[in-house]
Amino acid sequence: MTLVPTALPEPWPEHDRRLAVGASGLLATFNAAGVLEASDVHVARRVGDLGGESDDRVLLAVAMAVRGVRLGSVCVDLTTLADLAPDLPWPEPATWSAAVAASPLVAAGACRHEGSLVYLDRYHRLELQVRDDLLSRAGALPPDVDEPALAACLDRVAGGHFSPEQRAAAAQAARQWTTVLTGGPGTGKTTTVARLLVLLADQAQRLHGRRPSIALAAPTGKAATRLQEAVTGELAGLDAADRDLVGSPDALTLHRLLGWRPDNTTRFRHDRGNRLKYDVIVVDECSMVELTMMGRLLEAVRPQARLVLVGDQHQLTPVGAGAVLADVVSGFDGDPASPVASLTENHRSTEDIKSLAEALRTGDADRVLEVLRRGGDEVEFVETDDPGPVLHDDALVSALAVRRAAEAGDAPAALAALDRHRLLCAHREGPFGVRHWNRQVERWLAEATGQPIYGEWYVGRPILVTSNDYALEVYNGETGAAVLGADGRLRAWVSGSERLRDYAPGRLDAVETMHAMTIHKSQGSQAERVTVLLPDDTSRLLTRELFYTAVTRAQEHVRVVGSEAAVRAAVSQQAQRASGLSARLAVARHADERNETETGAR
Repeated sequence: MTLVPTALPEPWPEHDRRLAVGASGLLATFNAAGVLEASDVHVARRVGDLGGESDDRVLLAVAMAVRGVRLGSVCVDLTTLADLAPDLPWPEPATWSAAVAASPLVAAGACRHEGSLVYLDRYHRLELQVRDDLLSRAGALPPDVDEPALAACLDRVAGGHFSPEQRAAAAQAARQWTTVLTGGPGTGKTTTVARLLVLLADQAQRLHGRRPSIALAAPTGKAATRLQEAVTGELAGLDAADRDLVGSPDALTLHRLLGWRPDNTTRFRHDRGNRLKYDVIVVDECSMVELTMMGRLLEAVRPQARLVLVGDQHQLTPVGAGAVLADVVSGFDGDPASPVASLTENHRSTEDIKSLAEALRTGDADRVLEVLRRGGDEVEFVETDDPGPVLHDDALVSALAVRRAAEAGDAPAALAALDRHRLLCAHREGPFGVRHWNRQVERWLAEATGQPIYGEWYVGRPILVTSNDYALEVYNGETGAAVLGADGRLRAWVSGSERLRDYAPGRLDAVETMHAMTIHKSQGSQAERVTVLLPDDTSRLLTRELFYTAVTRAQEHVRVVGSEAAVRAAVSQQAQRASGLSARLAVARHADERNETETGAR
């Protein structure tokens, strides 16, 4: 198993990287070099004090494991960490691994050591749980299926855009408890899901005499809304009887689905002792689901409920630790009984965007540049060191459209205008960052309207919710706008998974202006036109997954603003995370295959 160490994050301000007071030895050296933050050092020292460990090498391994989780890895590989900063005094891997293996911290279970991998205990347990739950669901007796009825229903829903590949994926999913449906943009994942729901509802009616309860979920409110709208749109093209079989599935964020608890940030109301009621659970945008959330989901789903995990494994990995979707796809690769159903045929008419996405998936920088420079109605490449004049027109037109609708008190129109153009940045700070460009668009808006913007809230302010507020029922990733009410007061309208909701602006704490947004925050959303602002080629955030995610947010047109060097840097660097899940799934499957072979031989 080859594990590439997680890249260094976006540079943090010096005052946020304070030296760990009292640190010495290797911890102080790596903290001073900027590899470890003070928090990493403090946790490692505290764990060492509690566990009676003073070996500098072991404490460094623990600190690196803490750092790894902070940056998205589930574990760290002691044999590859030196690649992060080759000039630092890294311990020799073999003796380092031996020191960790002999540590009282491992004996006490505070951290875990497997080969060259070091885990914090919590993430080791989560990884084992996710593996066990997935294998248990995959190895269970399959659900009962009325095969003649399944074939008839497949023929009935085959009208419109439903390829043989999609038909095969839907049929496969109808015959198993767990399905991992993957595919890039335009491959028809939602079309397949909608028809799969009809198949499952038809089976439930025939075998059990009732309509199944269905939940459509996603990590963010925006993604849940998009899934519900897309499925409803697909069902609208089918027979009324089939639509009635499915009904109106609930659309929820994962946090709402599992039941948020105000007394616990890592546990939910639904778990192994209080399973979810739903017969069918579809989770979209699974590339955004981190290890902890996947663990909580798997333990809450009833063994006899269908679970459909949908996503594109080539997109950005989650903000939290882990890359579960990619690990599951890789871990089941080559298994004839794999729960993974992959869609590869693109059905969209946006051929140039499709070509660009494919070139990014394969890591072909020359092809990426060829598609970008060829231009056309869908793809545009602007090579410039001064992005301001390039960004001005689209950003201002979008801001003015939102403002005009907001001044007229038309909340639906204001929110619809938000999805016509999206300015995406890799960074939050600096000249290529969201904060800078939000301020710049506000200056352009003030100049165009002759109305200076003095405060945080103003008519037409586009907003992005950045954390869940369960009391108000607003959720991370939802978007909205400040709209003028009939009484002359501003109301903040938010597009949720069920309906538009309005609030007094002062009640919304965790929101930020969204004239520009980070590519990470754009996951789960789309816009007709997308402008991608690439930083310079030295940016540590430039990765193939980041670029791919940005490009595939566009429905009709994508414009990339940056340099050839930045494009090549993005294509050449992949954001891989240290994790053992893929290998655990593969090892477990091969062990089962050997056992079956030996049993058969006897």
